[in-house]
Formats: sequence, structure tokens, C-alpha cells
Amino acid sequence: MKKILLGAVLAGAILTGCNSSDDDNTPQPVEGSISGNITANKTFAYGNYTLSGIVKIASGVTVTFEAGSTITCDKSTGDNALVVLNGGKLIINGTADAPVVFTEASKTPGAWGGIIMYGDAPIKAASGATTATSEDGNNQTYGGTNAAHNGGALHYVRVEYAGAKLADGTKENNAFTFYSCGTGTVLDHLVAYKGADDGYEFFGGTVSATNLISYGNYDDAFDWQDGWQGQNNSNWYAYQTVKGNFGMEIESSNNNNTFFPKITNITLKRAAGTTPEVAGDVQVDAIQFKKEGNGDFSNIIVDGYGNYTEGTTVYEGAALKIQDANTNTDQVNTGRIKINNIKITNTTHDILAASSSFTVTMPTGSWSASNSATGAAITSGTWSVVDGTQLIK
Repeated sequence: MKKILLGAVLAGAILTGCNSSDDDNTPQPVEGSISGNITANKTFAYGNYTLSGIVKIASGVTVTFEAGSTITCDKSTGDNALVVLNGGKLIINGTADAPVVFTEASKTPGAWGGIIMYGDAPIKAASGATTATSEDGNNQTYGGTNAAHNGGALHYVRVEYAGAKLADGTKENNAFTFYSCGTGTVLDHLVAYKGADDGYEFFGGTVSATNLISYGNYDDAFDWQDGWQGQNNSNWYAYQTVKGNFGMEIESSNNNNTFFPKITNITLKRAAGTTPEVAGDVQVDAIQFKKEGNGDFSNIIVDGYGNYTEGTTVYEGAALKIQDANTNTDQVNTGRIKINNIKITNTTHDILAASSSFTVTMPTGSWSASNSATGAAITSGTWSVVDGTQLIK
């Protein structure tokens, strides 16, 4: 009898050891693939996944990714992107210690289309249109009257090496692209890493975003148009290195408007030796407004936007550049562009007009420089480290 009991105990111990990792019950990542249209609710457990093709989340469908997952695509297989159609939801439950990472096998900037989300929140596109067709190759209609559109919740997400054109798209995509997304959408602790276009681009909508990092993206760190008007944005951090255009490129599709987005706690840094994305198209300013763009920004750090020489031409950088006379007249002079509590270092000009045909004079209350500005206040962690490099410099 004793021999039988002893054998049972030993067998149980061996079985328990086989089902755990180092005897601590650490879950092991699953392996899987993601492709095609997703037409039913789906949760992707912690694991390593291969994303193939332009994967679309259908209207009415919720897709969830658990913390710590890595999703990899391969540009050699063709176009790849993760697309959330209007009415669909993407829930990404990353954490500071276990972010969810979307990457590409070759680690080449511009290798895939990134995360693209569509909604039906208000926009003001060219000629005042309230709807428009996306320029990304998916040809989706965006815009509407649903200011509270909810496309899901993205927490602690990193998108690497995006910026590819899809199909017959007329423009490169970004790491994160938001077409008319609404206030019901949550965007928090996101990283756009070494893409070939913008880190983040908003096409209208009312969505806000907090704790954003844009690192090493070839075009602009942050970009928007079509009357984006998010009101609760904070802690935006950009580090431009190797290639980079504007820290922030801001326009409103040539629509004179009285609304504007609000962003507090901004850091825009340009590393020494950074060159414009394309020779002959020199864009070396921290914040640029054009085509009736506007905004209310406060507590800002700007560093490194000095002169750039191409051939025999010297291009002078600025913390703030106004690109055209209409924007100066309609937005600057009416107080719809506000830049307050800004600290500027290693930058040639504070304020600059792109043309000698007009002069930029900021109204009282629309501009204030201060050495006490602190910029973005983002807590670093595993989520902000790539290949051993801390992205927050």
C-alpha cells in the first residue's frame, strides 16, 4: 500500500513540473497567424502572431490583443496592415511592462501600412466637405456626425517600421492613422517607431491622445488635417533622428474655422545631423501651420531646429513657422493659434514667416516663452525601449 501511494505522489510531481515554466506557472506565448477579414469577435491571447495581408476588422466586430503579444508581418509577402473599419473596435490591452508590439521582419522603415482606423466623427475636408475618401489605398469613406465614435481602446502599443503605400494609395501610410475617430476612442501610451512617413496622422475627428512617442519617423512626428479637434491631448514626445521633416505639421484643408485642438505638455527634439526626408523639399521647423491650421498648445520644449544647408542654400529653422498669408490673417491674427509657456533651445528663430510677403505678430495671450517649461512628462519603461535603446532622450 505504501509503495502505491509513493508512486502516485512521484507521478503527480512529475506531471506538475511539465505544465509549468521554471515551477512558477509562467504562461507561455501561443503561436498563430492573422489574415483576411475578421467578421466575428476574436481575442488573441498572449502570443507571437504573423500578420499577412491587409487585415480588416468588420463593422460590429471587436478584436482584442492581450498584453505582451508581438505581431509581425513580412513585406516580401505583399501589402500588410491592420485596418479597423467604421463600426469595428480594436482593443489592445498592453501594459508598461508588457506592451503589444506590431513590427516587420526586415526592420525596414516603410515596410507595411501600420494601424489604420476609420470612424464617422465630424470632419471638414477640402471645400468644407463633411465626408471624404481615404488616400491610403483602402478607399474608405470617413466623416459624419457621430462625435462620440468609439473605435476601441489602444493601451501601450508600439508600431514599428510602417509607412508603406497600400494598393494604389496616393500617399504613404503612417504608424498610426486615424480617419474621423471620435471621443469614445481611447489612445494612450503609444509608440510610433522608425516609420517612413508620419508617426501619427489625424484626418478630422474629435479623438484625443495621451502619452505618445514618435521616434525616428522620416516625415513629421505628428500631423493632422480635415479639421481635427481633439480637446484632451497631453504628453506628446518626438525625437527626430536620421531623417525628419516637421515636428508637427498642422493644416485644416484650407477651411477657415473657429475650432481647434488643444495639447498640453509637448516635447519636440531634433538630433544633430538629421536631414529632411527628401532632398530639395526642406522642412526643418518644429511646428508649422498652413492651410488655415490652428491649435492651442502649452508647456512646450523645442530643441534642435537650427539651420540646414543643402548645396549652397541655407534654410533657417524655427520653433513656429506660418506657411501662408491666409493662415496668418485668419488664424494667427484672430488668436486661434496659441503657443504658450514654450522653452526654445538650439533653434534659429522663435517665429518665422515662410514668405517676406507677410509678417507674423502673435496677439497678446497667444505667445509666451519661458525657461520653466517642462514639456512631455512620460514615465519610461519596457514599453518605451526598443533593442535596448530608451526612446525618451
